[in-house]
Amino acid sequence: MDTEPIVPPRTAGARPPRGLLTLWGVEMWERFSFYGMRAILVLFLAAPAESRGLGLAPHIAAAVFGMYGALVNLLALPGGWLADRLWGSYRAVVWGGVVIAAGHAVLAVPGGVAFAYTGLLLVAAGTGLLKPGISTMVGRLYDSEDGVDRTRGEDTARRDAGFSLFYMGISIGAFAAPLITGYLGERINWHAGFGAAAVGMLIGLVICVRGRGRLPDAPRAPVRTAPAADLRRMFLASGAAVVFLAVVFALCVLCGQSAADGVIQSVTLLTIAVPLVYFVVLFRTTGLDPVDRSRLGAYVWIFLAASVFWMIAEQGGSLISLFARDHVDRDLFGWEFPTSWFQSLGPLYSIVLATAFAALWLRLGSRQPSTAAKFSLGLFGLGVATLITAGAAAAADGGRVTPLWLIVAFFVQIMAEMCLSPTGLSVTTRLAPSRFANQIMSLWFLSVAMGSALSAQVVRLTTVWSPATYFAVLATAALLCSAGVALARKRLRHLMRGVT
Repeated sequence: MDTEPIVPPRTAGARPPRGLLTLWGVEMWERFSFYGMRAILVLFLAAPAESRGLGLAPHIAAAVFGMYGALVNLLALPGGWLADRLWGSYRAVVWGGVVIAAGHAVLAVPGGVAFAYTGLLLVAAGTGLLKPGISTMVGRLYDSEDGVDRTRGEDTARRDAGFSLFYMGISIGAFAAPLITGYLGERINWHAGFGAAAVGMLIGLVICVRGRGRLPDAPRAPVRTAPAADLRRMFLASGAAVVFLAVVFALCVLCGQSAADGVIQSVTLLTIAVPLVYFVVLFRTTGLDPVDRSRLGAYVWIFLAASVFWMIAEQGGSLISLFARDHVDRDLFGWEFPTSWFQSLGPLYSIVLATAFAALWLRLGSRQPSTAAKFSLGLFGLGVATLITAGAAAAADGGRVTPLWLIVAFFVQIMAEMCLSPTGLSVTTRLAPSRFANQIMSLWFLSVAMGSALSAQVVRLTTVWSPATYFAVLATAALLCSAGVALARKRLRHLMRGVT
């Protein structure tokens, strides 16, 4: 006789697990602080000194913005290692939040360049700690859940629903943040906007600490001791990265470049070198069977295509924001709304389109486009969105254009991102050899870092090209990359070895 207790249909599945609302609140406020600061960052960097900005040239301000984006994703690697091997996810999230709040607080002090760059480094380091840990904690809520039938897919359905709710918090925080920090920063004082971002992160920290009892073993998990060999490898890798940055920076300065250019060049080269080393090490691993080796080969092309996408898409928060400041008519019933409010369009479109795209792929089922086709569609959509921006720049011709140009451009860009970004995350998990699952997922985030770093380089072209020419060239690059992925889809399908 079966002696296992019968679980009534209610089970735990009638409501989310304890702790999900806590993590939802933490992530919403953390994203509020992140996107709130990001919405006004390039405007602050490029604002003249009389407006209490740093007075950087537009292409330098955009390059610093790109460097910040690269560091946020690059520092997720050591942050994830600390969470996995030493502190545990809860401590990584808490200390990451403390460092983020400290970074925003430093930015809120009108102390000039030194305070601004110190604050950016602190926010990037704290985000690198918090970002990997909090998603892991969401998954562990479902690992420890009782009363769920895992043999009938109930666990998977509930987990997917939980992550959907979790990411809705991200979108809400990202949508609301520019409306508040943008108004404070542009209409009152830049540092008031950064201060609002600090308050947002502090609220998230309070929610995390007060709700720690609802998180799985969060406050009781002991601090672990990593094996000596792992610690030695981590110290060697960190030391090598620091030496690499110092050498490249010194060479740039000796060649007559400014300190800012030296930082940009050194971080860009490091961001390119890290994934290159990752791929070399993975391919040279002994015992890797031919199928996994072939799938890694396919992932190289996916990584490069994603890097091109992010290189162009990330400029929506930098150069396009500066273009909106100077060349878009922002009059609303006689009142000029802040430039940074355009940064709320992306999250708003994401909230609306995410469910629609998920339903579309489910409806198409086995008839939905392949991974290569979705990547090609994403790059094509990005090319179209950038062409629209080029059209706006041409129509402005030194004057101002209707905001409808950017409203439509951001809508097309988010549609493109819906094709490429979730597909990239999904195919990363499916192409990864089981022994390298976490490392391959790190590579996906490194594609964002590499795209951000490359954007810091290409923005230099704005010093020799008009905005219309610059955006038209970027659009052409995206369309050519889209065509290349489409033409190579059969080859990619062969390399993927059954992963469609």
